[in-house]
Amino acid sequence: MKALCRDCDWTGEVRAPRCPSCGSPRTIFHAELADLSMAHLDCDAFYASVEKRDDPAIRDRPVIIGGGKRGVVTTACYIARMSGARSAMPMYKALQLCPEAVVIKPNFAKYKAESRRIMEKLTALTPLVQPLSLDEAWFDLSGTERLHGATPAVMLTRLQREIEQEINLTVSIGLAPNKFLAKIASELDKPRGFSVIGAAEAKEFLAGKPVSILPGVGPATVTSLAAEGYRTVGDIAAADLKDLAAVLGAGGLRLHRLAQGQDSRAVDPDQVRKTISAETTFNDDLSRREDLEDELWPLCERVARQARAEGVAGRVATLKLRTPDFKVHTRRRTLAVPTQTARTLFQVARELLAQEPGSTRYRLIGAGLTEFVPAEGAADDFFAGEERQALKKEQTIDVLRSKFGAGAVVTGRTLKSR
Repeated sequence: MKALCRDCDWTGEVRAPRCPSCGSPRTIFHAELADLSMAHLDCDAFYASVEKRDDPAIRDRPVIIGGGKRGVVTTACYIARMSGARSAMPMYKALQLCPEAVVIKPNFAKYKAESRRIMEKLTALTPLVQPLSLDEAWFDLSGTERLHGATPAVMLTRLQREIEQEINLTVSIGLAPNKFLAKIASELDKPRGFSVIGAAEAKEFLAGKPVSILPGVGPATVTSLAAEGYRTVGDIAAADLKDLAAVLGAGGLRLHRLAQGQDSRAVDPDQVRKTISAETTFNDDLSRREDLEDELWPLCERVARQARAEGVAGRVATLKLRTPDFKVHTRRRTLAVPTQTARTLFQVARELLAQEPGSTRYRLIGAGLTEFVPAEGAADDFFAGEERQALKKEQTIDVLRSKFGAGAVVTGRTLKSR
């Protein structure tokens, strides 16, 4: 099988611009189509698409999901993107580019519910599913052909149709021999895309792409590589390993392999979340320590509550600050005892904040936990008596809020921040 119709599952051996069975132009042709089993699914403008589905009045209008004018864009629908709006862009800039956009505050509870519906369909195909976020996941269909009576490629087109018909959302899928290439493939033909990158073509396909396409290569690394003459993936693939190591250390070997289209990472369904965080953008810049602490406390509550819900405790507390010129400052501290309490996270984040220059103005503050361990026994350290007491208190508050609503128990500092 080298050819496949995405609409009726017709398969063949020759390229067909239209399906000979149903006449659809949505056909796929690839020499390795029957041999590939690693896939990446990416929901199309997920948050905006959920809102458009639920409100037909905005279906044909540009929609931006995000905070107020001083916030950033969480998601921009494809109509808004035509005007230049995009994720992570400051809201004021997005509205300058697309002033007619409908702006909606994110409803993460709704998005999580829709994400679960989609992920359940993936796990019905294979237990090897690794979510990256609410709207994307890797999954490995190796060895499932006998179970499903169809190749992974056919099962993926069926999955795509099923999500669209039953959940009324569209997704794009990439099929490839490994995780790196599958993720790249899923971005090639959005929305409603289905793209394939085979092992034989990978190196040539990647050669002309910028180095920023490689995982872990951010702006600072791009600058470092460019200074040494490495601007494309092909430059990395052709580089001498010793020269790469001089620039990137051990990371140079990893990038060299990726540049060849090689990626040995397996799908890991049990991969623990790397971070839990929350942040808020102020309507007006803040510099007073007391005002910043008032904004910080409810964020610590949200992070700690999520950690307890997931049964994990964090070894490292983080504080994030963004200045009016959009520079981000991140501070971290390793804890003596892993925590899942707002009390400890706030205490440490507050100390980190106290180390910052007192006159600096900020437009955003955030708090987070990283380096997780299972929560069971995390506070059993001999010196963790106060931590145990705080945990017991916050768990009691969780129970009360679950029964009587989020406003059932409100701390004095939270009231002050409001």
